[in-house]
Amino acid sequence: MHCPFCQHEDTRVIDSRLGEDGHLVRRRRECPACNGRFNTLESAELKLPAIVKQDGRREMFSERKLRSGLEPALHKRPVESAAIDRIVADIIDKLRRRVEREVPSRQIGQWLMEALRSLDQIAYVRFASVYRSFQDVQAFREEIERLERDLPVLEGRQLPLLAEPPPAEPDPPPKS
Repeated sequence: MHCPFCQHEDTRVIDSRLGEDGHLVRRRRECPACNGRFNTLESAELKLPAIVKQDGRREMFSERKLRSGLEPALHKRPVESAAIDRIVADIIDKLRRRVEREVPSRQIGQWLMEALRSLDQIAYVRFASVYRSFQDVQAFREEIERLERDLPVLEGRQLPLLAEPPPAEPDPPPKS
């Protein structure tokens, strides 16, 4: 590897460590010519399946597009970036395990909906409203009712989707 400081064509590795997720190797390098030190990251280059869009077009998988598809659903939601990173990593892992050379975009959408459903109910409904192209309020309401029926509110993490109105407070006793 060339030195980024003096462009010397040979550097030596001082130290190597696995990255947090085990998919990266971080190498500490030193240039013998200028003694400059720098880090490099090494990862395996795997060919992921092509994504088949609904109109039949095929395109290469893009992690950037996956993340940008999640952004509107997670906008202003109390979801840690580490949780989003896990969702993206899980989907990439599922794609790596596929033997098919092509995967329908609908499959990726389903995986995202499953992940969002257990992560954040509001984000799930937001994503589902775009992904499933709800045509009217009734379809939207049916999805919310299905979510409430299938998945209990995550204790302490979220408020219910459609909260019951608070009970009316009794009238105070008359003053004498």
